[in-house]
Amino acid sequence: MVVVDDVRRSFGTGQQAVHALRGVSFEVRRGELTALKGRSGSGKTTLLNLVGGLDTPTGGSVALDGTDLAGLDEDGRLALRRDRIGFVFQSFGLIPALTAAENVGVPMRLRKVPAKQREERARTLLALVGLSEHTEQRPGELSGGQQQRVAVARALANEPDLIIADEPTGQLDSDTGRQIMRLLRAVVRSEGVTALVATHDPALMELADRVVELRDGRIVEASPGEDDPHPQG
Repeated sequence: MVVVDDVRRSFGTGQQAVHALRGVSFEVRRGELTALKGRSGSGKTTLLNLVGGLDTPTGGSVALDGTDLAGLDEDGRLALRRDRIGFVFQSFGLIPALTAAENVGVPMRLRKVPAKQREERARTLLALVGLSEHTEQRPGELSGGQQQRVAVARALANEPDLIIADEPTGQLDSDTGRQIMRLLRAVVRSEGVTALVATHDPALMELADRVVELRDGRIVEASPGEDDPHPQG
């Protein structure tokens, strides 16, 4: 599903350049949840931005289901993010003035999905994440864990191939964070999507199919699933 090949990303030039990624290579298989592990500053967010088409590498390549992202123009990357990738952020990223159902419906509005179909899918997705009774509540009326569940439902709105989650449990207590990771694990299985989740919490790694560790912009460890014959992807 995702192939990252010798990816490098630098910011600035000359002696002032910051090398965020230094030749990163790995693969994420279709239908698996891969955890991207590393401390702050290790390059996790930079790598997620490249995989999500939000940034372009200085060198190397990123491909999604055979499509080299470098070959897409801005409109192509926009369509990729809208139609094939769902994003979940640490800060939830919900629109305060909208209800939970309306927040889930935002990506579908961008695709001009008819209102009735949009509302039905929003209800279905909120039920999937356990929020059937909270569809009309606004983010300020929900707990942090409930807001992140809305964000997960929103990420699924356009039936993406890939979910990218950047520290989705970072603002949650440990128990709620584990519930969100279990939810992502269940969603990957039930919806048949692939997920790449950045986290620095070792307690959450056990729920992933595979763990890739970044340190100073390089992969230092990649632990495969039991049936993965290629330990380094």
